[in-house]
Amino acid sequence: MAIPSGTRLGPYEILSAIGAGGMGEVYRAHDDNLGRDVAIKVLPANFVNDPERLARFQREARMLAALNHTNIATIYGLEQSGGVTCLVMELIPGETLAERVKAGRIPVEEALKIAVQIAQALESAHEKGIIHRDLKPANVKVTPEDKVKVLDFGLAKAFEGDSAHEDMNNSPTLSRAATMQGIILGTAAYMSPEQAKGKAVTKATDIWAFGCVLYEMLSGQMAFEGEDVTDILAAVVRAEPDWNRLPEKIPQSIRLLLGRCLRKDRRQRFQDATDVRIEIEEALSGDSISEPTVSEIPRRQIPLIWIAVCGPLLLALAAVSFVHFRETPPQPRITRFQIPLPDKTLGAIFQLSPDGKVLAFTASESGRRHMWVRPMDSLTAQAVPGTEDATYMF
Repeated sequence: MAIPSGTRLGPYEILSAIGAGGMGEVYRAHDDNLGRDVAIKVLPANFVNDPERLARFQREARMLAALNHTNIATIYGLEQSGGVTCLVMELIPGETLAERVKAGRIPVEEALKIAVQIAQALESAHEKGIIHRDLKPANVKVTPEDKVKVLDFGLAKAFEGDSAHEDMNNSPTLSRAATMQGIILGTAAYMSPEQAKGKAVTKATDIWAFGCVLYEMLSGQMAFEGEDVTDILAAVVRAEPDWNRLPEKIPQSIRLLLGRCLRKDRRQRFQDATDVRIEIEEALSGDSISEPTVSEIPRRQIPLIWIAVCGPLLLALAAVSFVHFRETPPQPRITRFQIPLPDKTLGAIFQLSPDGKVLAFTASESGRRHMWVRPMDSLTAQAVPGTEDATYMF
């Protein structure tokens, strides 16, 4: 039953409803003691009426309240008033990632900056031994100042044993006994294979969900889809995401990171959120986000790029060749000149060098034949020493 505005729960006055989900209804309220607005999550009645589960939830809530990180929504405490038990939390302005993605994929650089902050939140919680278990876009808020806040950290564990709740229009939160040893708890499209099989969760479970969230930000679509919960879980366990949905202009390292986050075998995934954060920070510090390298270009596009680059060059070379081979050879020029021979020359034989620069001839002077050379830019000829009695030239 919805709580009307103006209702008081201890020092808190209900202002308006924010939303509802498998883990209770959420309201905006005002804290009279501290003069601030807060978010209040009212726990389901069937949950509150189970003393054992309520006691377990209270223990978990105290541990979660110890989380103190700029990217994690703070839990202020538990409040019980008028038969209502509620969790008092930090009120985060802005929209959820689920609302952002509905408008389409998020630009690569912006998505990676959001992803870094989510990884920082996971890193801090994992260091304290706390696993989120239900990381999804609806549990991530982005403030108007682009500050990321991860909501409901660890609450999934606090709610273990809750009855099944399915709402296909709101990406269902599941909570049902799968085996005597395990519990399926999480949102179907973001659950890891081990969660879907009812096995124990580890930090690698959050890494899987992180990969699903990052994939959705970059592609605008969920990594694993289906017509119902059964189909979605089957895809989680057996299918691969459609990697072709990712934008072309993302660093190769991010493609590899997504592959490592979404390995079916959790032993092959990244085991620590710190490694994930470092990979994304390095990608953000590089130049590959705005300009993809050859390794980032899908293979099917590389031939097209070579054609685009080399096509104009080949056309230019063809045009030059066409003009060159179409040119007619130059007409030979006729040059006439007179060459004064050495005195007393008889029976001279002339030969012009192939380049037309030197004239050679044999001539007799004083009764002996020599070979003579005369550069065409000179007015005198000189006898070549050692050519006495020369007769023929070749």
